Amino acid sequence: MSSVPPVTTSSTGSTTLSTPGTTIGPSNTMGSNDFLDLMMDQLKNQNPLSPSNPTQYLSELASFSSLEQETNIATSTSSAATEQASASALAMIGHSVDYTDANGDTQTGTVSSVQFSASGPTLTIGTAAGIALGSITEAS
Repeated sequence: MSSVPPVTTSSTGSTTLSTPGTTIGPSNTMGSNDFLDLMMDQLKNQNPLSPSNPTQYLSELASFSSLEQETNIATSTSSAATEQASASALAMIGHSVDYTDANGDTQTGTVSSVQFSASGPTLTIGTAAGIALGSITEAS
């Protein structure tokens, strides 16, 4: 009969599954080394009278490798998009633009500076600061 590892609830209400020496919770992420360690542990502890199918391990490894490559591509694409937005914002300095303000009205002004934050670049147009690049409707 197998024992069930204890499940605890954190102060935020999330559940955590614990086994001796390991804790898997919402803040933990699994890297490629962790995956390989788990796979090796599974191979070491398999029942010798009922060995598992090696094709299954290769399939899992291929799937994990594919997921890792997709994650790398997504990160690269996101980085390229951020760089493109920054370059576009910088190219607008000194240009006259039309933009939609917070009230939905169209305004016109000259871009005087660009500010960079975690959410992306914003422009100062005339005296209005914090104008999102997506608010620009026309540039000349």
